[in-house]
Amino acid sequence: MSNYKTIRELAYEANMELPKLNLVLFTFGNVSAADRDQRVFAIKPSGVPYKDLSPDKMVIVDFDGHTVEGTLRPSSDTQTHAVLYKHWDGINGIVHTHSTYATSWAQAQMDVPIFGTTHADHLTVDIPCAPPMNDEMIKGNYEYETGFQIINHFKELGYSHHEVEMVLVGNHAPFTWGKTAEKAVYNSAVLESVAQMAMLTNQINPQSPKLKAALIKKHFERKHGPDSYYGQ
Repeated sequence: MSNYKTIRELAYEANMELPKLNLVLFTFGNVSAADRDQRVFAIKPSGVPYKDLSPDKMVIVDFDGHTVEGTLRPSSDTQTHAVLYKHWDGINGIVHTHSTYATSWAQAQMDVPIFGTTHADHLTVDIPCAPPMNDEMIKGNYEYETGFQIINHFKELGYSHHEVEMVLVGNHAPFTWGKTAEKAVYNSAVLESVAQMAMLTNQINPQSPKLKAALIKKHFERKHGPDSYYGQ
């Protein structure tokens, strides 16, 4: 029997949530679930429609991006997942989608401003947008370099991946992560909803102010507990 039954099932269940939440079209997305003790993760196979997925079709990959078990080709974004798992501790699930509103902000190369309390329930800062990578990185192993583009942007901002569990990649699309694959999917849905509300807010009033710091702190601590606030 395979040693990877649990993460295959977790990855399958999480992937099946993406179409239910309207976060993917066709095969434009993937979820992975990690086993840190074995330093492997299960990820959606490339190009397989969601209706045809099953736990046994999930591909097992190690943290260096090498396929360990599975007959199908892993997602084209596998190298990005591998980089994040290898260099960031404490995350056991990663989601990548091309959901409409979050991707629109990524294509505009803009952070999603913290306008309201829904955003503040989950983050105390704008949702960051990493800039498009330079030409040399693009010419190299693009998906591998995307992982470092995310990591390097967080270093530049001084953000912790434990506190900010979502990012936009400029001209590309969003990535989210969490302690579980289920939490990573939750973060992906939150990101899409907040991105939609922020876009509509800008349309209604292009001069909309950001949420007051006192309200950000109030809402975040109410949801996450006292002294959890990490605002800038």
